Amino acid sequence: MKRAHTISSTASMANAGRIAQRVTGRCRVSLILLLMAWASGCAIRPAPPPSAIPAPAPVAADPAETASLIALSMVGTPYRYGGSNPQGFDCSGLVHYAYHQVGVSVPRTAAEQRRQSTRVAQHQLRPGDLLFFDTTWRAGHVGIYVGGGEFVHAPTSGKRVTRTSLREGYFANRLQHAGRLIEH
Repeated sequence: MKRAHTISSTASMANAGRIAQRVTGRCRVSLILLLMAWASGCAIRPAPPPSAIPAPAPVAADPAETASLIALSMVGTPYRYGGSNPQGFDCSGLVHYAYHQVGVSVPRTAAEQRRQSTRVAQHQLRPGDLLFFDTTWRAGHVGIYVGGGEFVHAPTSGKRVTRTSLREGYFANRLQHAGRLIEH
């Protein structure tokens, strides 16, 4: 049986050579290879599409900056009172989650986060610093500074995690305290 296959393959190779003689240039080489593969019984299939590879977690030079990138990657996540995971966040839950992802232990509430942070002047803000606002809510509101005069936060019920400017809008004149959880 093996001999019959060899004879059949040899005959097919001869036919491939005759066909290739009619074609010139680079196409000849491609055609010969294609016909040889066909004659030898090899199946030629297109390469499978690359599998969906999850994006790696953002990484920066220091944990605070990485936490800010993680918070930024959560933009669009729904607000959920008491939430501290990608299914939903409240403001302090977003801070807690982002810092937890880089191995930094942070209290769960905005008031505790404020007490744990070291005060920083607004002109010295770095990505990862926390911003505390007077919003008339129970313990205020917290966001994570991401640079360029912007911060990420989970605003309120019915909204989503968003990136907001410190220079305009509702939060522009409400910054009460800027704090740093870890030196960077």
